[in-house]
Amino acid sequence: MKKPGSMKSLEDLGRVRLSKNFFLRDFLHSEIAEFYRIPNIPDDPELAIEAGRRLCEELLEPLEATFGRLHIRSAYRNRAVNAFGNANKLNCSTNAATAADHIWDMRDADGCMGATACIAIPWVWDRAQEGGGWQSLAWWIHDHLPYASLCFFSEALGPQYPVARKAASDDQELRRAARAADEARHGQPRRQSCAALPGVPGACEGGLVVTSSTPSIRSPRSAVLSLRRKA
Repeated sequence: MKKPGSMKSLEDLGRVRLSKNFFLRDFLHSEIAEFYRIPNIPDDPELAIEAGRRLCEELLEPLEATFGRLHIRSAYRNRAVNAFGNANKLNCSTNAATAADHIWDMRDADGCMGATACIAIPWVWDRAQEGGGWQSLAWWIHDHLPYASLCFFSEALGPQYPVARKAASDDQELRRAARAADEARHGQPRRQSCAALPGVPGACEGGLVVTSSTPSIRSPRSAVLSLRRKA
């Protein structure tokens, strides 16, 4: 499949269905691209579609089935958009660092493909004042999904929200949702409940980052997260 060279071919590309609830067009919006008028069109549509399907089928669909509607904040960037963002200090890493990440159609230095989406989940947003929302979500993802990296952004909600102190194991609604989702997908629950939220020495303001197999919890409040699938 060639890079779209017309509005019609771009329209057709946007109609490509990545999973039950997601189409490629859902992931092509970029504030950088729109404001600075840089077309955010995949250079390698086939690789973008393949990586996007893995992201949607293996990460986003299970999340939506369990926690309800997801909202895409930022996802695909082509090389030109990302390079412009990096050069102008618009919160973008270099293309080499963003390959198989936000740049879905560029393999990384190891030859792996990957895709990232930054998403907002109302289920977490609604629990920001109570506490426990983002922690519960983080541990559910850690226990159930084959992610490559996970980052929560606390600045999304602002300083008016209090520190969340509720352990994930205390969230009965999440536990019921997790069990129901597991029963629907596997016939029986994989876990009886989510892991309890452990204390982390030296916790501070910032983002929650989960990479490899070890969670590091640092943020007291969040509703926007970045989720990556790499293969």
